[in-house]
Parts: sequence; C-alpha cells; structure tokens
Amino acid sequence: MLGTVDMEIFYWWCTAIMICIHAGFLAYEMGASRAKNVLASGVKNILAFAFIVPTFFFFGWWIYLAFPSGIIPGESGAAGLPWAAEMGPNLSDNASGVFWAAFVLFAATTASIFSGAVIERIRVSAFVVLAIVLGSVAWILAASWGWHPDGWLVKDWGYHDVGCAGLIHVVAGFFALGVLLNLGPRIGKYNADGTANDLLPHNVPMVLIGLMLIIVGFFGFLGACLIFNPGAQWTNIYGQPATLSSYAFNTLMCFSGGIIGAWAMTRDPFWMMSGALAGIFVAAAGLDVWYPPLAFLLGIVGGVIIKPGNDFLSRMGIDDSVGAVSVHGFSGVLGVLAVGVLAAGYPNVGDAPPTSFVGQFVGLIVMLCCGFIPGYLVSLALKSFGVLRVPDKAQEIGLDLAEVPCQAYPEAVGSKSATLIPAE
Repeated sequence: MLGTVDMEIFYWWCTAIMICIHAGFLAYEMGASRAKNVLASGVKNILAFAFIVPTFFFFGWWIYLAFPSGIIPGESGAAGLPWAAEMGPNLSDNASGVFWAAFVLFAATTASIFSGAVIERIRVSAFVVLAIVLGSVAWILAASWGWHPDGWLVKDWGYHDVGCAGLIHVVAGFFALGVLLNLGPRIGKYNADGTANDLLPHNVPMVLIGLMLIIVGFFGFLGACLIFNPGAQWTNIYGQPATLSSYAFNTLMCFSGGIIGAWAMTRDPFWMMSGALAGIFVAAAGLDVWYPPLAFLLGIVGGVIIKPGNDFLSRMGIDDSVGAVSVHGFSGVLGVLAVGVLAAGYPNVGDAPPTSFVGQFVGLIVMLCCGFIPGYLVSLALKSFGVLRVPDKAQEIGLDLAEVPCQAYPEAVGSKSATLIPAE
C-alpha cells in the first residue's frame, strides 16, 4: 500500500506544479497585452482553466479512454463516464482521480497555448467555446490515438512522443493558426501597404516572469508524463522503460540550449525565454532516449527558428500576438520528426512496430489535422454568426473598458472615462 500511496502523492504534486504553467501564462499574456487590455486577457485565461475542468470531467476523459482504435468508441470508455465508479471517491482506487487531474492540466495547457495568440481582439464567449473544443475534444482525441498505449498510431505506426511535442504543442499551435486565419489581426497591426507595426507589450518584466513560471510548471508536466510503477522501474506512457534522471538531464539541457539559440539570433529577452520553451518542445518527443548533448543541440535549434518563424507568419498577414504558432507549433513539428530521424528503430513493447520516420510523419499529419481543422472550422462558424471578434470600437478604447468591471491601473488613468481616448 505504501508504494500505491507514493504513486498517488507523486501525481498529486505533479498536478500542483503544473498549475504554475497557468500562473505563468496568466502573467505572460497580461504582460504581453497593452495596458488597455490587461484584465481582459487575464479573465480569458482564467476562464479557460475553469471551463476545461468540468468539460474534461463530463466528456474529455471518456474520449481518451473510448477512442484509441479510431473514431468508433469502445467499451473501455465506460470507466470515463461521469457516473462510473472510477469517477468519484472510491477507497479501492488510488489512481483514477490523480491520473484524471494530470490530464486535466495537460488539457488546460493546450487552451492556454492558444489563448496568447488571440489576445486583444477575440470575444470572451467565443474564446471559451474554442478553448473547450481544443482542450476537452481535439487534443484529447489526438492523445487517445497517439499517447494511449493502445492508440492506433502507437500500435500500427510506432508513434513516439513521450513529452507531447506533437500531441499538445503541434495540436495547440496549429489550432491557434486555424483560428487566427478567421480572427484577423488587431486594429493597427498592419499599415495600408501591408507592413506590420509592433504592438508592444505594456510590461516586459511580467512577460519574462510568466515565461519562467511556465518552465517551472513544465517540470511537473513532464514528470506526469511518466508512469510510476510501485516496486518497479518507471516507464513512459507507452510502457517502455524510462527514468526521471533522463528527463532531468534532457529537460535542463534543451532548456538552456533554447535560450542560447534565441540569444544568438535576437539578443531579445522575450525571445530568449520563448526560446527556452521552444528548446524543450523540440526535444520533448524523445526526452526518454536523447543523449544530453543532443538534447542541448535540439534546444539550440528551437531557439534559433522561432523568431524567423513568427516573422514569416507576420509577413503573411497573420497576427500572432505572442508567437504561439511558431514557439509551440513549429517547434513541435521539429520535435516529432527529430525522433523519426535520430531515434529510428527504437523498439516498442508488445506487437507495436519500432519507431520510424514514416510513423512519426504519419503521426505529425494526424496532429496537424487534429489542431488546424477544428480550430479553423469552429472559428469560421463563430465568425459567420458575428460572435468571434470584438467590434473595432471596443478594440480602440480597450477591452478592459468594454468587458471588465474594474481597472488594472486606476492610479495611472484617473478614471474610466479617461480611457475612452485611444492612446495606443
């Protein structure tokens, strides 16, 4: 029983540490907003977390358990139905609740990744709908296929993605891209000739602190990606032997490589801390197998690509407010493919084929589709009903004045009426 309780405690604290991810995203997105939109960005982020929890209880966990074989639900989903014995207090079950909680935090992370890309012009109601679709449907369906040990991508193709480079970062990044195509840029982002303006964060130190908190949270996130087997060796989600030591080596090495790569490219502290994240995501899929210097090199690649990637999107007229598509989506793509190139032939358990480039590529296409297609179609539907984007006037005066019943910096503006004069 002691080993069972130790397992339960481990996931309990992994979940608690993962909440730092959301504290970090909260600070990051509020800091990245202009002063007139600070609280609206914060409210949106808080609501994403709040709505993911109940929706993941009522149907998200069922999707994970029911759909590993494809689009037809299986009997295994019964344990995830909200009235199942596993979904409530049960003295004979020390696992279901803490595993569910860890997955809830994974789901909320996808919503927070998407959240930053769309700040300062999306309606809160539309954002909540999209966050639920991403966190409690699209991502968890991809996880059922590519992270569940019986998932068809694992069983048929040998897909390997232990730290969710594709399953979370590609899905969330390209979901955000699909939404951005329908949402459009912020007022003032582009000039008549198509050149882009920098809509600068109002508080860069808050952004940097938020990004560092996200890094802290990812240690809980990555720890929860391992399976604690009382009395036996750790395994990854697929049942292959793994250790926390390998994760410790490789997470710190790719984290530092990402900072160095972004510093060499930009000298900009915002991109340096974003590079730390990108470095982790490029190495995430193979954290259990990389030799630490290789993880460091992969991290450098992540730090190098994100600013040019975001600049490319900007030239295409896509206004990603925090670079989420590049930092998460593009880095995640490289992370999935890196396993296919550098860890091809790694053996799977049971009858699943070994890791291969073809298997990783197939998995990547599935992840792209699970993210981009629902993001684009649901946001298109919201746009067609006129409920996706706030009116231009609300953007001009600031979303805080339009949507939030209090002020972020009342001593700076004197009164609410003062904010009616656009200053940015």
